[in-house]
Amino acid sequence: MFHKTIVFRKKQKIIVILGPTSSGKSDLAVKLAKKFDGEIISADSRQVYKGMDLGTGKINKKKMCRIQHHLLDIVSPKKQFTVVDFKKMAEKKINEILKRNKIPIICGGTGFYIDSVVNNVDFPFVRPNKKLRKELEKKSAEELFKILKKLDPARAKNIDSKNKRRLIRAIEIAKMQISADKKPQINADKNHYGFLQIGIKTGNKKLRKLIHKRLIKRIKNGMINEVKKLHKNGVSWKRLDDFGLEYRFVSRYLRGLLSKDEMIEQLETKIWQYSRRQKTWFKRDKRIKWFELGDYKKIDREIQKFLR
Repeated sequence: MFHKTIVFRKKQKIIVILGPTSSGKSDLAVKLAKKFDGEIISADSRQVYKGMDLGTGKINKKKMCRIQHHLLDIVSPKKQFTVVDFKKMAEKKINEILKRNKIPIICGGTGFYIDSVVNNVDFPFVRPNKKLRKELEKKSAEELFKILKKLDPARAKNIDSKNKRRLIRAIEIAKMQISADKKPQINADKNHYGFLQIGIKTGNKKLRKLIHKRLIKRIKNGMINEVKKLHKNGVSWKRLDDFGLEYRFVSRYLRGLLSKDEMIEQLETKIWQYSRRQKTWFKRDKRIKWFELGDYKKIDREIQKFLR
């Protein structure tokens, strides 16, 4: 009697480094890439844009330490880049890195982008609805946020409530999904990869200090001139406002809508609120293993166990 042999394919392994803004993810990812022969894929919704460096906290060449980084500076800030674009490009880079017998390390703080790959999310295509957009453009950000909360409370919890462009797109998608009963499908069980998600845990008091220190440093290093240059190169004030955080408040300062002190104060508050939203997003995923940034030996052991 013959017995059928079942062959279990071993999943190829990917490391994910995540956490709130200013927590030290980028430096840790480089350190781990050097130790485990990896290449880094950025999972940041704004670092994909060219010329947006200081405002997004993009790692510079010196800090990269010759480690290959992917999905940085790949699109003009005048163009749109979505989570669908990210997932497609990230998976392409993952396959290329694995073919080189290296370890892909996804690093970033955009939870939606990370989830798209880790959970193998299949996004239904939703075409832009010009008529709906024209109608929604007349409404304030506050009104749009209320509409989204009714349509999709989960998405509303993690969106910038002042970003009209993102609110309009989110409403557009939510309405289409309700009418056509088409929602993003999570296919984590069909994923060809095994993931180890390492979260950087930072106490609120410490994180607030890090945010302040980093913001002041960026301003001293030329963040205001960076925003000025983007506008000079054809990025509209509206588009800069849509990018949120640094680009919104610096552009308002440059237009004379805020004093420099008001800009710094309001921006620091908004970055802090954003970091809280990031923490809330990541807390939903119980698979994430959390460590303090100084727990390098524990992180190292966890990765070695995962890669065996």
